[in-house]
Amino acid sequence: MVFMLAIVVVFYFFMIRPQQKKAKDQKKFVEEVNKGDQIVTIGGMHGRVAEVEGDTFILEVEKGGRIKFSKSAISMESTKALIGKK
Repeated sequence: MVFMLAIVVVFYFFMIRPQQKKAKDQKKFVEEVNKGDQIVTIGGMHGRVAEVEGDTFILEVEKGGRIKFSKSAISMESTKALIGKK
């Protein structure tokens, strides 16, 4: 019985807890997105936030292109995406 409890505890600390922390950090980042931030969307679109309107934002891409996205489409900050590729 103690062995099964130990397995559950280890599983929690190595699998569940890190995922919950990552989800919490992602939600906090999405809520704090401001005009001028460099971001990457879930689909891989890189750009700068031109406007924030409630649950949506307008992403400015190369050559002045502007695309409207839902905030739930934000994946990460652009600088973190570039660091991850190195």
